[in-house]
Amino acid sequence: MSKIIYLDNAATTKTAKEVVEAMLPYFTENYGNPSSIYSLGQASKEAVTKSRETIAATIGANVSDIYFTAGGSESDNWALKATAEAYESKGKHIITTKIEHHAILHTCDYLEKRGFEITYLDVDADGVVKLDELKKAIREDTILISVMFANNEIGTIQPIKEIGAIAHEKGILFHTDAVQAYGQLPIDVNEMNIDMMSVSGHKLNGPKGIGFLYIKKGVKIRSFVHGGQQERARRAGTENVTGIVGLGVAARLAHDTMEKRTAAERELRDYLIERILSEVPQSKLNGHRTDRLPNNANFSFEFIEGESLLIMLDMKGICASSGSACTSGSLDPSHVLLAIGLVHEIAHGSLRLTLGAETTKEDIDFTIEAVKEIVAKLRSMSPLYEDFKAGKKKSIIDENY
Repeated sequence: MSKIIYLDNAATTKTAKEVVEAMLPYFTENYGNPSSIYSLGQASKEAVTKSRETIAATIGANVSDIYFTAGGSESDNWALKATAEAYESKGKHIITTKIEHHAILHTCDYLEKRGFEITYLDVDADGVVKLDELKKAIREDTILISVMFANNEIGTIQPIKEIGAIAHEKGILFHTDAVQAYGQLPIDVNEMNIDMMSVSGHKLNGPKGIGFLYIKKGVKIRSFVHGGQQERARRAGTENVTGIVGLGVAARLAHDTMEKRTAAERELRDYLIERILSEVPQSKLNGHRTDRLPNNANFSFEFIEGESLLIMLDMKGICASSGSACTSGSLDPSHVLLAIGLVHEIAHGSLRLTLGAETTKEDIDFTIEAVKEIVAKLRSMSPLYEDFKAGKKKSIIDENY
């Protein structure tokens, strides 16, 4: 295998060289504890402050509204659990969607076991929240609406500004999981009516194990980790200075390069989509055709199993996935694909390809040819495909999608 073609950037990204270089001194030279009053500690404190300022500027937030966490899952847990605890005297009803990341869905399950009621909104065939159904779901005791900015599997972008406006009209807090969107899409938390937002560093060429939660000033959210005064007493524990420094640099790079980088990704994404749909029979695109993340393409292929496709792509040096990395060990079809109306047979044959800044047209051409070859090979071993060719079975994709 001479070259690795990495097309799973929604799962994680390679840490940028500039990020690594910025982090290194904070392992061995500027290693002081930010809470210490001597100069070595204050150097670390200044680095944390600088990263907080950089990140706040990328989303139009106040510096004091950025709280560092261990990543997107912690941020999601904090937003939901602490809001539930702080506002339960007002009500115990939360609204989310059926296509959220499991960090949201499993936290909602946790809250349901503790007496909270959760409404899980349906989405349309493209994965978009239906605003009229959102309005109907709101109750007097609704305290929080949590809808992800863009889906991690199918890439569909939600009407975040409109959802936030609906929430605020009713005096309800609005949280969005922006783990996939931050660094890929322009975000202004004030313009988009966002009260809380979760982000993870390793999705934007930053280090793993670091993220942040934006909490708008005035939101009465409780502390998540108790023990010290770090993060303004809301998340105790010595700060991950190296990670915070890396996240700050990654955020700046992502923000500064966004327009040019995502334009290139979008062009390659569309080229990939058009060729796959036109050159692989009985295939379909999952997610909205245009209102999707610049680097995301998600397909379903009839008469094959996605796991076999991934293994054979790996043998050719291509890294891809069938959905969320957090559910890669599950044999069940994606909850997201089922929520947009795919039957099990089609959902099982899914492939997610997510591009990065280093992805080239040659990489995409090689991948397309590999997909065509592997899908044809897998279908040649499928009795169902033989029945289809013999006219004994109809194509579910052709008939329904």
